[in-house]
Amino acid sequence: MRPLAVLASRVRYEEKRIFAALERREVPYTHVDTRRFSVELGDTAGGGPFFAAALNREISHSRALYASLLLEARGVATVNRSDVIEMCGDKLRTSLALERAGVPSPRTAVALSPDEGADAAERLGFPVVIKPLAGSWGRLVAAAHDRDTAEALLEHRAALPSPVQHIVYLQEFVDKPGRDIRMIVAGDDVVGATYRYSDSWRTNAARGGRSKPCPLVPELVAAALAAARAVGGGVLGVDLVEGPDGPLVLEVNHAVEFQGFQAAHGDTVDVADAIVAYAISAAEQNDDHVPLREAQ
Repeated sequence: MRPLAVLASRVRYEEKRIFAALERREVPYTHVDTRRFSVELGDTAGGGPFFAAALNREISHSRALYASLLLEARGVATVNRSDVIEMCGDKLRTSLALERAGVPSPRTAVALSPDEGADAAERLGFPVVIKPLAGSWGRLVAAAHDRDTAEALLEHRAALPSPVQHIVYLQEFVDKPGRDIRMIVAGDDVVGATYRYSDSWRTNAARGGRSKPCPLVPELVAAALAAARAVGGGVLGVDLVEGPDGPLVLEVNHAVEFQGFQAAHGDTVDVADAIVAYAISAAEQNDDHVPLREAQ
């Protein structure tokens, strides 16, 4: 079997688990540091390994997107694909995909300027959650319980240099039971689920959220799989909240971190092995491998 490429500029807990899973399965692999990676366009006959597939674990959204794009142009199967990374890296695009697929989500509004954002928030109804279009770990996410707070937050957003930060993405504040749910999907399978608890309304693990196992009840499994299919599939983290009428999908993440998730499940779930199994399946389905030169 041709080696798998594991793309990562930082080797964290998750990548170490993935390397160990590959070694247990005796799957040859190459760790590719994306900071030392380049491709010459038009050069399809260069030296270097024939990658059976590439497991994209790059933490930088831009490098992850363009690495998958370049590899796909050389006939290498990528996990995740560039179109999925692009979709999940933009909350508006994700929301539109969920809407098209009929996946239940919180009420959402988008304003194309901070000035319009406060009016849009008022129409949506306070409290609202103001989120950046791109980002993770709960950064630049804020709750506004009234118009004065929304205007103050949006005034700050208007002062940021990036025009993308001036696009205002708003969601209703769902009165959740002190927790939300993270589910990990690999292809057509749900690997597992955790409740995420926090003393704050933001439950991100990066902000100290605590994870406990969550039962895989049918309505959660159906919502997670529908959300994953809506954005193009692959290895994905689906964040949900328990609404009054059933689960609502908050976000779909293309770069799945799972240290807290794995700790919550212990030996009952092996996230890294499930990811590796999916990458092997992608490699086996990809018959047309073209050599790619790795920068030295």
